[in-house]
Amino acid sequence: MATKSKTLYACQSCGATSPKWQGQCPGCGEWNTLVETVQEAKSTSRFQSLAADGAVRQLHEVDAAELPRTPTGIGELDRVLGGGLVPGGVVLIGGDPGIGKSTLLLQALTQLAGTSKVLYVSGEESPQQIALRARRLDLAAAPVALLAEIGLEKILATLEREKPQVAVIDSIQTLFSDALSSAPGSVAQVRECAAQLTRFAKRHGTTILLVGHVTKEGALAGPRVLEHIVDAVLYFEGDTHSSFRLIRAIKNRFGAVNELGVFAMTDKGLREVSNPSALFLSQHRDPVSGSCVLVTQEGTRPLLVEVQALVDDAHAPQPRRLAVGVEQNRLALLLAVLHRHAGIAAFDQDVFVNAVGGVRIAEPAADLAVLLAIVSSLKDRPLPEKLVVFGEVGLAGEVRPVQRGQERLREAAKLGFTHAIVPKANRPRQAIDGMTVTAVERLEDAVSAAL
Repeated sequence: MATKSKTLYACQSCGATSPKWQGQCPGCGEWNTLVETVQEAKSTSRFQSLAADGAVRQLHEVDAAELPRTPTGIGELDRVLGGGLVPGGVVLIGGDPGIGKSTLLLQALTQLAGTSKVLYVSGEESPQQIALRARRLDLAAAPVALLAEIGLEKILATLEREKPQVAVIDSIQTLFSDALSSAPGSVAQVRECAAQLTRFAKRHGTTILLVGHVTKEGALAGPRVLEHIVDAVLYFEGDTHSSFRLIRAIKNRFGAVNELGVFAMTDKGLREVSNPSALFLSQHRDPVSGSCVLVTQEGTRPLLVEVQALVDDAHAPQPRRLAVGVEQNRLALLLAVLHRHAGIAAFDQDVFVNAVGGVRIAEPAADLAVLLAIVSSLKDRPLPEKLVVFGEVGLAGEVRPVQRGQERLREAAKLGFTHAIVPKANRPRQAIDGMTVTAVERLEDAVSAAL
């Protein structure tokens, strides 16, 4: 049966389609996101079920064997993945241009090449460019197969022929399928290519790593359905002016989503950071006001992060509240609690809060450290040396407990800290060698204990 094409308008944000152009997407409500695409309709379906059969089975009858994992040889990447790569898994890695995505994956493939058959598919760089990078990183001797191709059908034929255990697609936005007439990078092409590659991975047990572009806001480019198709979504973060890189999981069907991997970019590629707490602690020769050390938890790893605050007289009718690495709305809430329950007002002061090292702190355990840093800066009195703090502050002024308090304190003691202010419910049952722990119930008690 002859095929015919029709013109549709697809949303660049959610992938919803409309037969005519509209200013607002009917699917997600975003404005000016509909773009014209040409889609060919075929009478035969290109998709089949991934399951062997469609029979109904009882849950207790299903064999739930643990999936074997293949370590990549890069410990920080394995931590974020949940222990390694899963056969048939599809991982999407996004990040800013030049952040080190291709470098990280090339290093991982060279580590895997010793025990597994690997394939690097590049749609952006030629084999010569990849070889130059590998030579620069002293990785040229590794048996990594290269393919420079952007046609989906040719890539699938190569995967079928070579049968690699691990394949990298760099990047998903450069691929196109002959089944569609739209340009590479469009919503339809990204969705089609990702779906076909995922289907191949599940059917053959090949682990596929996809590189994805990001938008100006830092989100993965293309339809949001791309994140739903894959098994894991990793974000590669970091300032291009700094040598440190962070990788975290936003979605992971085979592991935790709150793990953090830390790397340092060197002339020989990305190097794992064995003690990431050292990155987020400033070295002050003398005690300074407005600085407080927080013990935060990133997955199973306690991290020590320095929180800095600067409080200054406001020279405008509306005082400024600026937070970097800490939620801005949370800062305004904490300032109100500080005024109401500790009697310390900052309504006529500009307040600036920063988490050192570019780390983003999402958990409420940072509340107490942020407030003590603000009070220290406002009163111009440094906090005691070798002091660590953690605890959530409620609207009633109470200091609430946080999870894994014992692990946080042990990590701080291991790094040489001797004093801690913690919620009363997180007081250790047994004394920690070399550390004096002060347990508090109220915000005003914490301020009195610290200053």
